[in-house]
Amino acid sequence: MVSAHRVDENLWIRRFHPAPSAATRLVCLPHAGGSASYFFPVSSTLAPAVDVLAVQYPGRQDRRHEACVDNIPDLADAVTAALLPVADRPLVLFGHSMGAVLGFEVGARLEKAGVVPLALFASGRRAPSRHRDENVHLRSDDGIVAELKALSGTQAAVLADEEILRMVLPAVRSDYKAVETYRHTGGLRLAAPIHAHFGVDDPLVTRDEAQAWADHTSGDFTLHSHPGGHFYLDEQAPRVIEAIARVTSAHSRPVI
Repeated sequence: MVSAHRVDENLWIRRFHPAPSAATRLVCLPHAGGSASYFFPVSSTLAPAVDVLAVQYPGRQDRRHEACVDNIPDLADAVTAALLPVADRPLVLFGHSMGAVLGFEVGARLEKAGVVPLALFASGRRAPSRHRDENVHLRSDDGIVAELKALSGTQAAVLADEEILRMVLPAVRSDYKAVETYRHTGGLRLAAPIHAHFGVDDPLVTRDEAQAWADHTSGDFTLHSHPGGHFYLDEQAPRVIEAIARVTSAHSRPVI
């Protein structure tokens, strides 16, 4: 259920390339430890045909002095509250890793509020019903850094800079706690189609676990594999963006 308290959408949403006449809006939800700026290239590519909204979680970049949100339900409530005022146009949800789980929960809340997204793109994450016991958030700082290096999801310069690394670790730990303690509510399904994308060498999601996203929608489902690991998206972004564009182009009449 969406929280009753009001959320300032200006805190949560970044528009790097505003597209006021676009007919559709793409909502981008970052991975654990990620930030809105990760999606700057997506925004640059799709604008002005699509209004790209990159979500900025608390505890990082320009929100680094705010307390992190360490659980998916509260995070989904806040993101949904920020999106409802801009849901006057069709929304497409895209989430990578933790962002995929968050996108699923946000989609469910939007649908409960009467807003059915055009689609959810679930990237680099197993289906919500496919649980694994994971405890990265309980490890030492060095243990978390080792995990980041293993996944190759953080720029080498960040991992090598002790000051920057210590600045981002609290957000990384909080996000890992949120996604690792998340439990799917049985029977929860979206009306929106789900398009699952994953890297064939990703240690965190198998083809079978990605295919299981089909059980979480009453709409259409597609499965797409890509070369690469957990952050296959860094190299395969053009293919994924093309897939997103095919969905948004069906609603491409500009707003006058």
